[in-house]
Amino acid sequence: MLDEAERGTRGSLIRAGAAVAIGVALALACLPLGVYPKLACAVLDAGCPPGSPAGDLPRVTRLTALQAAQSGAYVALGDSYSSGEGVYDLDREPVNEGADRCHRATGSYVPLVAKTYRFGGGTAFYACSGATTRQLLAGQHGQPPQISRVGPGASLVTLSIGGNDAGFTKVLTGCIVKLPWSSACVDQETAVNRRIDELRTSVLRVLRELRVRAPQARVIVLGYPRPFPQDPVDTVDNLSAADQRWLNGVTRRLNDTVGSVVKDFDRTIAAFGAPGSAEYVDAYEAFSGHEVGQPAPYLNGLAMEVGELRVNARSYHPTGDGYRRFAELIIKQIADGPGRPLNNLQLSQPTPG
Repeated sequence: MLDEAERGTRGSLIRAGAAVAIGVALALACLPLGVYPKLACAVLDAGCPPGSPAGDLPRVTRLTALQAAQSGAYVALGDSYSSGEGVYDLDREPVNEGADRCHRATGSYVPLVAKTYRFGGGTAFYACSGATTRQLLAGQHGQPPQISRVGPGASLVTLSIGGNDAGFTKVLTGCIVKLPWSSACVDQETAVNRRIDELRTSVLRVLRELRVRAPQARVIVLGYPRPFPQDPVDTVDNLSAADQRWLNGVTRRLNDTVGSVVKDFDRTIAAFGAPGSAEYVDAYEAFSGHEVGQPAPYLNGLAMEVGELRVNARSYHPTGDGYRRFAELIIKQIADGPGRPLNNLQLSQPTPG
């Protein structure tokens, strides 16, 4: 028979072993370090705040997709389709530091998302017009890299990226300035496809870096809308119907490439039972019925600076209605989640009996 001292020693060892086992499990689940004092109180009967009951383990609950997104900070990154380039000219003053160079606008989808949900860590808006995947990681216009704005407290990251890597603006310009009977537009196909294929590596690099910086975050990547009607019949901005169909096809290939990388990355997260997610929102059909050339387009058509023969940057970027449509897609994705249970967990102190 064990005497009382021996029973106490054995009980302490058992509790210590349990604490270590639970601690390892929580570490593998990437739970915040702040849970360990609670475990020490519950398992070891040590370090308990005055008046706190000891011996009961904190309750572990799985967060819903919406709870996970709202639990920390919302950080908005990306290129001109996220910054608000298409409506930047309407702003009277920049929304924050560097916004005048990056053309961040209050009419982007980001402020609309921020108004819809309450994020525990607030909202940080740092998308930058013209950004490539490399510039997102390395910096642009003398500003800190967008990626540096993401920390462990981020619970939601949204971005659109890849269009500038594919050289979409240059491709579109080449299509517009060609001679009407020229095939210069579709002649770009080989170079465009090569750049799109290279996106697989660069988008994966962005996702990995986001994962390192914010392992609990839901990362939502927004695709690009089809710029022209599915079956165009009229010439628009010197773009024949064939040119428009080809540019639609380029957009589809770009979206499919980025989307496949994001989906594969999320499958890896889920396979390891890790928190957070990588989610892709396919916006290809989002502007259906409102493409360039339609009566109420959600994309600006070709805009020229009068007297300068210069294309305004808002050309072929979303209008206010376009960004509101983007906001609808993101807001819905935040609520719906990645289509699988998240492994974001939360500990709560048990209620005294």
